[in-house]
Amino acid sequence: MSQQWPLKRLGLRVRDLSASIAYYERLGFTLVRDEREAKSVGLGVGTQEILTLRHVPEARPRPRHTAGLFHFAILLPNEAELGTFLRYGLEDKVRIDGASDHQVSQALYLSDPEGNGIEVYADRPRAEWPMNDGKPTMDTLPLKAEALLEKAHAFHGFPAGTILGHMHLNVGNLERSLAFYEETVGLELMLNFYKQANFVSWDGYHHHLGLNTWTGPNASRHEADVSGLDFFEIARPGLPSGTYQDPDGVTVIVSQPEI
Repeated sequence: MSQQWPLKRLGLRVRDLSASIAYYERLGFTLVRDEREAKSVGLGVGTQEILTLRHVPEARPRPRHTAGLFHFAILLPNEAELGTFLRYGLEDKVRIDGASDHQVSQALYLSDPEGNGIEVYADRPRAEWPMNDGKPTMDTLPLKAEALLEKAHAFHGFPAGTILGHMHLNVGNLERSLAFYEETVGLELMLNFYKQANFVSWDGYHHHLGLNTWTGPNASRHEADVSGLDFFEIARPGLPSGTYQDPDGVTVIVSQPEI
């Protein structure tokens, strides 16, 4: 699945590189590229870089009511691995801020030392997804943690098969953002959630990208001198390679899939 998966990696601008590396290694990533002298490192699983950290010590903390990262989502291979990560968190290895059952998936929520949101989740089989007019639908229900914990085993970092499952952004205008992502990279609307969030995807997935106005409508642009999201990268056949900026100032890199 990971070879054809359209989301490749994301980048974060961080003010404290050492603290960020330590956190993400404790979270479950391994250091796969170390170029600290060039103020850049890559973390991931195996040899695959999923997260790029760029050291920008002078970056401003992200102001309130601005567009940018809501969270990035790490997709684990199955619910046993999610249960394993949950038990790891409950052992005080990492702080878990929240947990939900979205019907199509089960999810845990965290924040890194600089306030960047993280989701760690596992999908349910597609045959079990609730559907509406041929498209998957979602809800936010309490997580059945005990059932997950029964499947847990020893945690040794994120397992093989872990990928960047989806991105979720705060935006200033839902319609404007939807139009950009439909026209530029061919994403399709799966679900509009109470006119506050759009969930879009390729190939009928529940969402590869979430867009919300939960920081408030007309949120200010995401600026390049602010810590937080630096870029995210898509690799999907048929898309022209290039670097784009979405209507809120988020950089989107389109590259070619590895063969």
